[in-house]
Order: sequence, then C-alpha cells, then structure tokens
Amino acid sequence: MTQRNTRNAAWQAAQQWRARAAQSRPASLGGSIRLFFTWLLFGAMMIVALVLGFFLLLIGWAMMPFMRHKMKKRMDAMRAEQATDIGGGTYRESRRPQDALEGSFDVKDDSVNSR
Repeated sequence: MTQRNTRNAAWQAAQQWRARAAQSRPASLGGSIRLFFTWLLFGAMMIVALVLGFFLLLIGWAMMPFMRHKMKKRMDAMRAEQATDIGGGTYRESRRPQDALEGSFDVKDDSVNSR
C-alpha cells in the first residue's frame, strides 16, 4: 500500500504540503507571541468593522423617513405637472399627433350640429 501511494501525484503533493506546514510552525516563543498578537489585531479589526457597519446601518435606517418624505414630495410635484399638462387648453388644442388614431378623420364643427 505504501509503495502505491508514493507513485500517486496527489499523495506526494500532500506529503510535501505536510512537510512545509511542519517547518513553518512557530517553534520558539517569539513566533507564538507574534501569532497571538496577529490574531488579536485581526479580532480587533473585525470588532471595529462590525461596530462601523452597525453604525452605518443605523444611520441608513434613521435617514429612511427623510428620504421617503423627499421622494413623496417629488412624486407629488411630478403628478401636479402631469395634471396641468392634461387639463390645459381645449380638446382640439391639447391633441397631439401621438394621441390620434390611424386613419382619415373629419372634425365636425359644433355650430353645424346645433341647428
């Protein structure tokens, strides 16, 4: 079984990785202290990032009512603008080319119908 595993490329790569991992382990006290402070710094950075993210989330939630009010005012202004466009002028004046149906139409004068 050992003979067959030595020919396997994946097994050889795993053995080389295991040997490199054993060499890179901190054997002295200085390496252990450095590893401890590295993890401590990483943990502190994660806590700072979590607090900052939570703070930005709260700011976003606090701004939502103001943004909703602003968007509502903008929508009301747009509706008012469209309402003046629709209601302005007489029927004949407010007709636009895109409002007309295709075909040939004659517009009758109201004075002819009233007789």
